[in-house]
Amino acid sequence: VQLQASGGGLVQAGGSLRLSCAPSGRSLSNYIMAWFRQAPGKEREFLAAIQWSGLTSYQDSVKGRFTISKAYVLNTVYLQMNSLKPEDTAVYYCAAAPLSSSWPPHGYDYWGQGTQVTVSS
Repeated sequence: VQLQASGGGLVQAGGSLRLSCAPSGRSLSNYIMAWFRQAPGKEREFLAAIQWSGLTSYQDSVKGRFTISKAYVLNTVYLQMNSLKPEDTAVYYCAAAPLSSSWPPHGYDYWGQGTQVTVSS
């Protein structure tokens, strides 16, 4: 499945962005969807995941600031990011794992191309 991530950009500290990800040709309901990010010189890190049922999981550092959600009608998953900080600057990726995966999944089979988020101070 191909994942198309979008919505990145340049924002000032304290601002908000909403990222979108849509699995092309497949229904969102067939996958556990997640968001990751990778900053320069750092490892890729998990941010949030969402089950078909709506169950979510978050990395502790983004709880309360980031919200993952889904819109089945639009076949799109979102990552609403509020109160952004310069340290949130990274390339953000969406990923998908089969519904049969453990929760939260230990690995993801499909990855989007990434969208750049830059937060200026």
